[in-house]
Amino acid sequence: MSGGIYPVILSGGSGTRLWPLSRDSLPKQLLSLVGDLSLLAVTAKRVSGEHFAPPIVICNERHQSLVGEQLAAIGVRPEATIVEPVGRNTAPAIAAAAALLRTRDPLAVMLVLPSDHIIVDEPAFTRAIAAAVTAAEAGHLVTFGITPTAPETGYGYVRRGTRLAQCDEAFEIVRFVEKPDLATALEYLADGAWSWNSGMFVFPVGLLLEELGRLEPGMVASAIASVDGATVEGEVVRLAEAQFAAITPKSIDYALMEHTPHAAVVPGSFGWSDIGSWRALWEMGEKDGAGNVIVGQVVSEDTQGCYLRSNGPLIAGLGLKDLIVVATNEVVLVAAKDRAQDVRVFANRLGVAEPKDA
Repeated sequence: MSGGIYPVILSGGSGTRLWPLSRDSLPKQLLSLVGDLSLLAVTAKRVSGEHFAPPIVICNERHQSLVGEQLAAIGVRPEATIVEPVGRNTAPAIAAAAALLRTRDPLAVMLVLPSDHIIVDEPAFTRAIAAAVTAAEAGHLVTFGITPTAPETGYGYVRRGTRLAQCDEAFEIVRFVEKPDLATALEYLADGAWSWNSGMFVFPVGLLLEELGRLEPGMVASAIASVDGATVEGEVVRLAEAQFAAITPKSIDYALMEHTPHAAVVPGSFGWSDIGSWRALWEMGEKDGAGNVIVGQVVSEDTQGCYLRSNGPLIAGLGLKDLIVVATNEVVLVAAKDRAQDVRVFANRLGVAEPKDA
């Protein structure tokens, strides 16, 4: 890989499926859910070193100071911290980052990463990045596909087609499918040509703005205007509110990847998880002899297959099976493990009442 790869780290989400620990004031990417560092810090460390330029981090005003503190604590000084005045989903955020980056390095290649993913096999991921950069430099907009290990219905899927002539590890994308039902997911798993859509991308800045500008001209024009009118203080770039707020929210998949003829995928297996639910943390956590993952002040007896975590009072579990129990000083969540994806209903219903230990 060359030295011109700019990580663009998206840190604007709220992580509602990890309520009550993740909330608007302290979303999951800023929490230490696996190990001692926050997910944001782990992401930034993963793409630090000789192959990468300093990152561009995108966040909102509420989190900007904490983002800066967490990056400084691991010795990472960003190329820029872009502060969004309002959230507008991933496509406008990426467009603004590309517009800023083009003014500094028109030939730059962007490595777009959510700030809340876990990757276990980092050498394998580094190899996948190298393949994606090769494909991007040959004129493609590249996503990373994750080799499925189960018929997941909570992920989007991509189907690979012809192998690219310029890169043996990359393929044209034939089709996108968003969150199929179980029967369809089982078919995809058996087919072998489908990957989970990871939400991570490699884009040449020029091609990205050209294609997104063709498909979403208003979005790109407003994103560029929000950068041109931004307030800059050191590395902090506060986008112009009127221009950015005028953009219709849209994900990068819907705005770009599902419509461009330049889409490509690099499939791989590198121990990826988007930490999308408490069940995901149970799946990747270190389990005791009864299959329990225990974090914090917890005692249990005759308990199997549970995720038990306390960031507040002692949890005492007796005769439990396949449950999620998460306690803060103000809230206790108890959920069936197979309903972990539905926890966001409480964040949506009760999110205005932040726990007092925020």
